[in-house]
Amino acid sequence: MTTTHTTDVSHVAPREKAEILSQALPYIRKFHGKTIVIKYGGNAMTDPELQQDFAEDVVLLKLVGLNPVVVHGGGPQIEDALNKLGKKGHFIQGMRVTDAETMGVVEWVLAGEVQQDIVGLINAAGGKAVGLTGRDGGMIRAKQLKMLDKDDPSKEHDIGQVGDIVSIDPSVVKALQDDQFIPVVSPIGFGESNESYNINADVVAAKLATVLQAEKLLMLTNIRGVLDKGGALLTELTPRRIDELVAESMPCTSSTAACRTRCCWRS
Repeated sequence: MTTTHTTDVSHVAPREKAEILSQALPYIRKFHGKTIVIKYGGNAMTDPELQQDFAEDVVLLKLVGLNPVVVHGGGPQIEDALNKLGKKGHFIQGMRVTDAETMGVVEWVLAGEVQQDIVGLINAAGGKAVGLTGRDGGMIRAKQLKMLDKDDPSKEHDIGQVGDIVSIDPSVVKALQDDQFIPVVSPIGFGESNESYNINADVVAAKLATVLQAEKLLMLTNIRGVLDKGGALLTELTPRRIDELVAESMPCTSSTAACRTRCCWRS
C-alpha cells in the first residue's frame, strides 16, 4: 500500500493563500511548458525532512506545468557502501578512482538504491517518476576521462572507469516528459565496448540541460556557494570571473565546487 504524503497548510489563512498564488502566477505563466533540470545533492539527499520537501516541490513543479528532470549524485552513499565492503575510496585531484570492482558498487548504489529512493519519494508525493541511467535509450555515451596533473600537465593520471561525456541523446527523457513522467537520471554512461563509466553528476546535469534546451539548471548543494577572498558570498559571476576564481584557488572553490560553477555557466 502506497501512502501519499501531503503538506499541512491548514494553518495558512485564506488571504495568505490567495496572496501566495497571486505572486506565483506570473512565474507559473512564464515557465509553463519549460524544462527545468535539477541536480539533487547535498543535505537534501540525507535529511529525511528535506528529502520529503524536495519530492513535494518536484511534484508541484510538474503540476503547475513545468517539466522537471532530476539528476542525482550519491558520493556519500557510495563511500558508505565501499566502507561496508572494506574497500577504501581513493581520490586524485577530487575525482574518485574507479576500478572495475568500485564501478560495480557505484552502479548498484546509484541506479539501485539512491535512484529508487528518489523515485519512490516522488511517487509517494503524487508524481509519476521513472528512473534512468545513461544506458537507457542509449542516452549517455562516454569515454574514459583523461586527467592531467594540476602541477605537471605532461603527466596523466589513470582514474579508471571515470567518464567524460561524448554525447547525450535525450530522446528517452523527452518521451517520458511527453507522457507526463518525471525522469530521474543516475550519472552512469557507457562506452564503445559496453563498459560503464561513473560521471560527475554536475557535468551530466549541465550537459543534459544544454541538449534539452532547459530554461533553468538548479544545483542543490550543502555549500554556501562561491566566496571571495574575504569569505563573502558572490551572488553573480561571469565566465571570466569564474576562471579567475578557480585559478586563484578561492576558499570554497574546491575541485567539486569549481566543477559545479563551471558547469552552471557552460549550460
